[in-house]
Amino acid sequence: MYCVNCGVRLEDTEKKCPLCNTVVYHPDIKQEVVTPLYPKGKIPKLKPKPKALNGAVIILFLIPTFISLLSDWQPDSAFNWSWFVVGALALGYIAVGLPFWFQKPNPVVFVPCNFAAITLYLLYINLATGGGWFLGFAFPIIGGLCLITCTVVTLLYYLQKGTLYIWGGAFIAIGAFMLLIEFLLDITFHINFIGWSIYPLIVLTLLGGVLIYLAINSSAREMMERKLFF
Repeated sequence: MYCVNCGVRLEDTEKKCPLCNTVVYHPDIKQEVVTPLYPKGKIPKLKPKPKALNGAVIILFLIPTFISLLSDWQPDSAFNWSWFVVGALALGYIAVGLPFWFQKPNPVVFVPCNFAAITLYLLYINLATGGGWFLGFAFPIIGGLCLITCTVVTLLYYLQKGTLYIWGGAFIAIGAFMLLIEFLLDITFHINFIGWSIYPLIVLTLLGGVLIYLAINSSAREMMERKLFF
């Protein structure tokens, strides 16, 4: 007996395919007719408790915040390093805890918020340490990553088709972005341009090209799906 979805061989006693979780169907094996546990349309749904979950997440982030502030506090001087820890914890809460306040968080909205928070945190580090690398390096890098990530997330969220095209284009864009990173390193930190970015550019471009080829060639895509069971 074989799975009707992925084609893997199954035992006659299998109820579901162990690879793709498809219900096993065999025309020669009669399935027992049983009464469903719940009437149709009346299956109970568990109601989430967002307030309790949000409170727990806030407590988890407040505990290390107070510990770091108390550890850094001294009567004769101001706080030194604790604000860096507090900023990192704030970034973690924005990325992990903030979506819990919404029943259906939209990644198209939250992803730019996360990048905006990262930008502000890096700006604070730059100002606190007296560095000059924010405008020349950090800001364009975060802006480029935000543009690529937001584009991919938006297309995946709103488009029902073309997933392979999207991921293929994302790999190629990230590969080209490596050239920008090395160029900005040369300008900001005066690191000689040695061409290391060409290697990830070649690899990511090849991966992106393979995904786009699979998106165009349906027969090759079906063969890969059967080989890899996805």
